[in-house]
Amino acid sequence: MWVGVVSIFPDMFRALTSEGVVARAIAAGTLVVDVENPRNHADDRHSTVDDRPYGGGPGMVMKVEPLERSIAALKQRAGGPARTIYLSPQGEQLQQRKVESLAREERLVFVAGRYEGIDERVIEASVDEQISPVMVVIDAVARYLPGTLGNAESAEAESHRSGLLDWAHYTRPDLVAGRSVPPVLLGGDHETIRRFRLRDALGRTYERRPDLLSRRTLSDEERRLLSEYLEQPGRVDASRHMR
Repeated sequence: MWVGVVSIFPDMFRALTSEGVVARAIAAGTLVVDVENPRNHADDRHSTVDDRPYGGGPGMVMKVEPLERSIAALKQRAGGPARTIYLSPQGEQLQQRKVESLAREERLVFVAGRYEGIDERVIEASVDEQISPVMVVIDAVARYLPGTLGNAESAEAESHRSGLLDWAHYTRPDLVAGRSVPPVLLGGDHETIRRFRLRDALGRTYERRPDLLSRRTLSDEERRLLSEYLEQPGRVDASRHMR
């Protein structure tokens, strides 16, 4: 199996590939791990891979171009089609059946996001699925330790903190290969942006983690926003999971 990883911390994978079962699989020739750093594909001399989120808020969002170039570089080296997976708290929970399914793939590319997340347009254009791996638990706990995050508000805004998945994030530029940022995030109306983000968070939770929504008592506003989300073309019955 060939595995490619997009990460701004490639040295972290030295421990993974030099010890334990992963190291044994590499030594046996059954596994190849190839890491690509998005900083190598940045456009400026500072190797910038993140920028402020459109619509405001704490934290930074990983940019489209360095990520997509990294994915393309890995796929070129893969020697064939590779399934691309974004490691995200919003993804499918990692269970044994999923592990067994992935083990049957010949080539995989994992995108390890950082900061507030990655620009939604990368997910739409280049990602096949999202998975929430066990390592996310360690990462999530570390975020709440004093001094871990540069902006204390980032921890308060983390996915699941309010019982909902996070909304989609976007950063500069506002237009990438014909894919634009939602206009509402460019308008500067903070109340409209808040409602847009809450609606997106509710809709994503409904679609991806209905178990979270079933444990939450929705406010009148949240019920209205979820109904608006589900009344969009191609959505399902708005009454499900609401209470």
